[in-house]
Amino acid sequence: MRDFPTITDPTYQPRKLSAFERFLVRFIRDERDLPFVKLSLKITLLFVPSTLVLFSPLLTGAAWRIWATIHLIVCLFVFLAPYTLMLHNTSHRPLYKKEYQIWNKYVPWVIGPFFGQAPELYFMHHMGMHHNEGNMPDDKSSTMPFQRDSLSDFLTYFFRFLFIGAIELKQYFFGKKRDAMGMKVLKYDWTYILVLILMASFVNLGATMVVFIIPLIYIRLGMMAGNWGQHAFVDPDYPDNDYTSSITCINTRYNQSCFNDGYHISHHLVANRHWTDHPQELIDNLDTYSKQKALIFEGIDFHGVFFLLILKRYDILARHLVNINGNTFASEEEAIALMRQRTKRFSKEALAMYAHAQ
Repeated sequence: MRDFPTITDPTYQPRKLSAFERFLVRFIRDERDLPFVKLSLKITLLFVPSTLVLFSPLLTGAAWRIWATIHLIVCLFVFLAPYTLMLHNTSHRPLYKKEYQIWNKYVPWVIGPFFGQAPELYFMHHMGMHHNEGNMPDDKSSTMPFQRDSLSDFLTYFFRFLFIGAIELKQYFFGKKRDAMGMKVLKYDWTYILVLILMASFVNLGATMVVFIIPLIYIRLGMMAGNWGQHAFVDPDYPDNDYTSSITCINTRYNQSCFNDGYHISHHLVANRHWTDHPQELIDNLDTYSKQKALIFEGIDFHGVFFLLILKRYDILARHLVNINGNTFASEEEAIALMRQRTKRFSKEALAMYAHAQ
């Protein structure tokens, strides 16, 4: 285990802006979100021309395959994660000022499909359901019914989301008497899938696969693995406690490029907390985190936690675990026992009880 370190994750540091940055700041609600505008511009300038090339007859044969491979690599391994967390943050805190609010559609509607996001579906799932339910049984992406160090359980979790996730989300909204939202889920998701099928069938199969379908499958896998890692450890006695139903990952490259997404406890405590404020929230409340025996990992992100759990490498997880004040956990063995306890599948009876309690 590790002592609490110096935080190196990004925080807001005021600085002199360039003329171009001052121009951009005029349109947004919070100067701290300037990186989102810059990221949107980069994505637009890269992926719109690249997509046009892939759908056009300009390249054929080996040249097309090389371009398609580069497009996919840049999409999946450079921009997909930052885009997704930009979408996440701008779902919670609209990016543009009220007088320019039409531009808030740009991130989910215009550039979202390049990264596998059906317009509005992420917002409805994340804001309309996940944060309302907080990983409790009514949350259709809840990890509670699964053994969180089991590959077979994760595959069940992933394929259920991939194939019937939209149907379950629709059922959730109908069950909550929010029929209009349920109908929107069907309209947006099924229309999007139909458009992709038509494009693949009648426009360009290869380009549609590269630009839209492969990113869709990849991001849904990534989001489910991420959510699994974020909510892998759930206190069996207090599953609605944000400190013990989620985790925090600090001092990672992921936080540097993905806007402090590792601070998932802080995010669930206050869903619209600005991403640059998460590190200070943790520092200011270390005693609370310690008393709650919250799990804070240094040097690994949610996907690292996910892979180590699937491999059942609790020993490596314990090496990355932060032992606040040196006394949150009496020993590494105690920490491992607690982690194992929090990854256990909830029984059907417990799930029913907690669902009823909600």
